[in-house]
Amino acid sequence: MAGPEAEQQSVVLYDIEDKPPLGKAIPLGIQHVLAMFLGNVAPPLILAGAVGSITGETTFLVQMALIVAGIATIVQAYPVGPVGARLPVVMGTSFAFLGPLIGIGNQFGIAAVFGASLLAAPVEVIMGVSFDRFRQYFPPLVTGIVVMLIGLTLIPTGMNYAAGASAGPSAEGYGSVVNLGLAGLVLIVTVGLNQFFEGFLRVISVFVGIIVGYAVALALGVVDLSAVAAAGWVTVPVPLKYGLAFEPSAIVTVAFLYIITGMETIGDISGTVSATGRDATREEIRGGLVADGVMSVFGAVFNALPNTSFSQNVGLVNFTGVASRYVAGIGGVVLLALGFVPKVGAVVSAMPDAVLGGGALILFAMIFSSGARLITQNVELDHRNSTILAMSMALGLGVAFRPEILQNFPSEVQTLFGSALVTGGMTALILNIVFPGGSVGTGPTEYTAGLKPEVAEAGAGAPPVDDD
Repeated sequence: MAGPEAEQQSVVLYDIEDKPPLGKAIPLGIQHVLAMFLGNVAPPLILAGAVGSITGETTFLVQMALIVAGIATIVQAYPVGPVGARLPVVMGTSFAFLGPLIGIGNQFGIAAVFGASLLAAPVEVIMGVSFDRFRQYFPPLVTGIVVMLIGLTLIPTGMNYAAGASAGPSAEGYGSVVNLGLAGLVLIVTVGLNQFFEGFLRVISVFVGIIVGYAVALALGVVDLSAVAAAGWVTVPVPLKYGLAFEPSAIVTVAFLYIITGMETIGDISGTVSATGRDATREEIRGGLVADGVMSVFGAVFNALPNTSFSQNVGLVNFTGVASRYVAGIGGVVLLALGFVPKVGAVVSAMPDAVLGGGALILFAMIFSSGARLITQNVELDHRNSTILAMSMALGLGVAFRPEILQNFPSEVQTLFGSALVTGGMTALILNIVFPGGSVGTGPTEYTAGLKPEVAEAGAGAPPVDDD
């Protein structure tokens, strides 16, 4: 548990309500965009490459991802009623949904992707209203396992892209020297900047790696820029361009993922506010979760994947000491402006698979790393917890590696439990409840760092106790 507010120290140069001079605020806002740009555009790029029905739609999907992320970020900084945290929370499309949504898209079509995203999104709104009631069921052990599975299940996709073909080993040019060289260059530049440099270069190391890889690809003549020349300068969003379809198993799968990303949002909000020397309030967390849900509904209508808070921007707040929501709002405006310029989307869409793969592979690996860190820093890996970890990873990865094990079940069951996140996450959730000595009913609850339980807040600094 975080200590009393008096014992916490603020590390910010600009607090949440501060407004830096515009000459400083604009580059600081652009910095937020640079830190999250690849993470925001990579999911629609990968989805478009993996789901055959939307091949050739990458420019449009990237534009929609930028527009929705911009609006969602502005709403988090400057709430609309109860929607928004009034904090510098930068929003974007989430990798957590990518693997399952690719499966849903290939099985049921792209309309089912947006239908499930829309119909399941109220789950996060409900979480925002009643998060203190469900929090004990998602201690760091459970959420850490799910985050690890997110990273691990995306690794094969990242490898396909690094080999130069999102379609897989059967595609022409898969694993060619040029493709592996481009992916390797992005990896080397990114890791080098991240490990041997400090400051801004380290913060945007992935972005710089992608730029270097893209430039070399241009020099080698392996980039087709014909779509950039054909793209216009201004576009108008088209709501429900691909329609909506509602498949029960897809909706349940996505609903579970909303719960997981909701827990990530709680952690991101807590991490952002902790930089100012205090704990996040109920209103901030509730507003942030409600915004996650509402803006994901908005995103589904406007052909964007579910939106959630971006952890890399939480690190940026703590690293730079700039916690101003005014700065984050400017970043949202920049995202919005970029989304309305089709040529920007076309330039991103023309990026060779190998270049994107080199950056995406690092992001996927770091997702796994963050889940592992969540567990090692917050969970004692005793016999009970080690068993839960082992069983959850085994079953989750088992269905991912051998989906044929479910071939005799109805397609709805295959879609739901064929997801490593659902099978592994549900295993962790259930075992954590059933096995004695854990956080639900049989011992002290492992609360998310920086979050005070209701009883502690009501008791004016009283230590946390179980309601059970």
